[in-house]
Amino acid sequence: MLNRRRVLASGALAALPLATPLPTLAQAKKDNMTLALTLEPPGLDPTAGAASSIAEITLYNIYETLTKINPDGSVSPLLAESWEVSPDLRTYTFKLRSGVKFQNGEPFNAQAVKYAFDRAGGDKSTNKDKRTFAGLACKVIDEHTIVLINSEIDPDLLFLLGQATAIIVEPKSVATNVTKPVGTGPYKLDAWARGSSITLSAWNGFRQPAKIKIRRAVFRFIADPAAQVAALLAGDVDVFARITPRSVAQFKANPRFQVVISGSRAKTILAMNNTRKPLDDVRVRRAIAAAIDRKAVIRGAADGLGVPIGSYYVPGAFGYVDTTGINPYDVEKAKQLLAEAGVKTPLELTMTLPPTPYARQGGEIITSELAKIGIKVKTQNVEWAQWLSGTYGNKNYDLSIISHVEPFDLNNYTKPDYYWGYQSEKFNALYERIKTAERPADRARLLGDAQRMLANEVPGVYLYQPQWVTVANKNVRGLWKDMPVFVNDLSTLYWT
Repeated sequence: MLNRRRVLASGALAALPLATPLPTLAQAKKDNMTLALTLEPPGLDPTAGAASSIAEITLYNIYETLTKINPDGSVSPLLAESWEVSPDLRTYTFKLRSGVKFQNGEPFNAQAVKYAFDRAGGDKSTNKDKRTFAGLACKVIDEHTIVLINSEIDPDLLFLLGQATAIIVEPKSVATNVTKPVGTGPYKLDAWARGSSITLSAWNGFRQPAKIKIRRAVFRFIADPAAQVAALLAGDVDVFARITPRSVAQFKANPRFQVVISGSRAKTILAMNNTRKPLDDVRVRRAIAAAIDRKAVIRGAADGLGVPIGSYYVPGAFGYVDTTGINPYDVEKAKQLLAEAGVKTPLELTMTLPPTPYARQGGEIITSELAKIGIKVKTQNVEWAQWLSGTYGNKNYDLSIISHVEPFDLNNYTKPDYYWGYQSEKFNALYERIKTAERPADRARLLGDAQRMLANEVPGVYLYQPQWVTVANKNVRGLWKDMPVFVNDLSTLYWT
């Protein structure tokens, strides 16, 4: 079961000492690290928001899950010591670790797991994986044994139970976890300077304190690419995970640093609001796709560090098929499709862009390319919180550029209220067959069918699979080379 799906991962991990430009001082602080991230999380409860930046700080550091996802995509025990899966692949029996406590002193047990999963799937849940948990029935056997009965077969369930949406929360803390997180992990929140940094410190009550080499970790938030480079060169940052790739050559040539370039399971897309005219017409969506040169976007927005994709799936993933030939770059074809759809040009659309450099730079390129077919795009730059509330939450947009980083999220296309507004009974039925296929060969074939369907129906324009760049001090060890999920696992980090 564990190796049925292996994931090529993205990014790299991160670590962090208190910044000091003097090498002698930095060497003295062997148990401190400073990490930088591009985006600040809107809160610190991954069950309450969709932003991946929440997990980048909290997952495996503050909060823990039953299983743990490793850099190679495999799954190992974390809060669960072991598990058994029934022959029908629907019932999972977990043996839980004993002697584990939450950071507020409450015990971790089977009742806490049931509470966490019942809450995640409940009517009032804001968990982005609510549908997964709504299908789980939890039965407490004893303090350290719990049975999960899934309403349907999901071969990726053990992987999903290691993601941030599956954290085990302490019932008394849930109302304040957004700003005062409580978990069972090795670190606790020390301080949050809004707009600047978050500081975590090692929790002395952790069950294996001797394994934690980094005692204090500072996460700084630096969105500007030039400032990212400057902070690393000055020694103010020890590790920058998923840094803007324009700095790669500079750091590769500098012996003070190590550069890790990794593949990913992320999909960078031009999201389209399928509920708005004329984007509800597949011919218009195909025209937009045909007008965009994916390779030009990769060069301009990702500095060449990306692989073109034609559907919502990436090379290296189980069942991947190459669909880039379904909507190739063809400006004349794009003009023809607009004419067939009866669209009078210039067609005016608004592109809402989050603050990430790939989105802002990609927006410039796509705006220029769409102008060639008579589509006049007005770009609207927003902050991350605005994008989450306005674009993702309220669906108030025409176009947007975003990277979806979750490995197993084809099911987003089955959600009628998802932000891109795509609805297809045919796709829903196909996805049900994917989930229940017991033979890997059948599942791979059906996944190929799903990719081809999305490539033809173009709910969004599939641009590229990004490659993540992490730059770190050469003396940092324990970085994840690959990253199937966005985490910065401090427990693996140390200084040489």
